[in-house]
Amino acid sequence: MKKALCLTALLALLIPAGASAQQQLKLPRPSPKASVQQTVGLTDVTINYCRPGVKGRTIWGDLVPYDKVWRTGANEATTIQFSQDVKVNGKPLPAGLYSLHTIPGKTAWTVIFNKKAEQWGSYDYDEKDDALRVQVTPAQGPAQEYMSFSFPEVTPDGATIELAWEKLRVPFKIEVGTKEQAMANIRQSLSGDVKEWTVPYGAANYAFTANAGTPDEAMKWIDQSVSLKETYYNLRLKAAMLDKAGKKKEAVAVAEKAVKVGKENKDDSGEIAKTEKQIAEWKASIAG
Repeated sequence: MKKALCLTALLALLIPAGASAQQQLKLPRPSPKASVQQTVGLTDVTINYCRPGVKGRTIWGDLVPYDKVWRTGANEATTIQFSQDVKVNGKPLPAGLYSLHTIPGKTAWTVIFNKKAEQWGSYDYDEKDDALRVQVTPAQGPAQEYMSFSFPEVTPDGATIELAWEKLRVPFKIEVGTKEQAMANIRQSLSGDVKEWTVPYGAANYAFTANAGTPDEAMKWIDQSVSLKETYYNLRLKAAMLDKAGKKKEAVAVAEKAVKVGKENKDDSGEIAKTEKQIAEWKASIAG
C-alpha cells in the first residue's frame, strides 16, 4: 500500500504544473480514417472507415482469415449510410445507418449490413442484428497499398460500390428508386398554389426527358407552366411533347410561337435557330 502511495506521489511530481488529467496524446493512426460520399439520383450514400495498409503482409487467408466475420477495415467498424431505401444486389434495404461487415472467402464473399452501427471492429457483432446479407464475387486488380472504398460506376438509377485492397476488388451494386422519388417530389410540389412558371416547367421537363410518370401528367404540367407565363422554353418543350405524341401540326404551331416569343425576349439565338430548323423538318415531313 505504501509503495502504491509513493508511486502516485512520484507521478504527481512528474506532471507539469497546470497539466490536465484529461489531456490525451494525439498521434497519427496506422490505419487513417477516411470517408467517401456519393449521391446516386436523389439518394446520398456515405461510407466511413479506416484504411489499413498491406505493409508487406499476407492479407487474405492470413491477416484477414477466410470464412470469419471481418470489420472490413481497421479500428471502428466500417459504416455505410443510405438516405433513401435502396436495393443491394437486387435485395431491398431500408434507409439508415449500418455497420458494414464481410466474410471473405477464396471464391465468394458475404457482405453484411448490420443494424448496430457503432461497434469496435466486429468483436460485438451479432448476426441477429443483420438487416441484409448478400453474396458477391471478388476479382483481381492492381496492387492497392491502403484499403479504399469507391464508386467506379454511377448512373441516375444505381451505382457500383467497390472495396479495393492488396490485389483484390470486391464490388456490390445498389439500385435507387430515383424516378419514383422524383415523381413523388413533383406531385408534392405541385399540389399547392404554384406561381412560378419554372416549377411546373421543371416537372414536365423531367417527366418528358426521363420518361417518368405518364404523358398526360407531363402535358398537364407544361400547360400549367404556359398558363403562368409563355416563354420560349416552355413552348419549345410543349412542341417537342406534341411531336412525340404524333401531333406534328400542333407541334409546328406551338414551336413557331416559341420562336416568336424567344426573339421578342432576346433568348438564346443559337437555341432558337435549332428550333427553326426543327420546324422546317416537321413541315417537310407533313408535306411529304
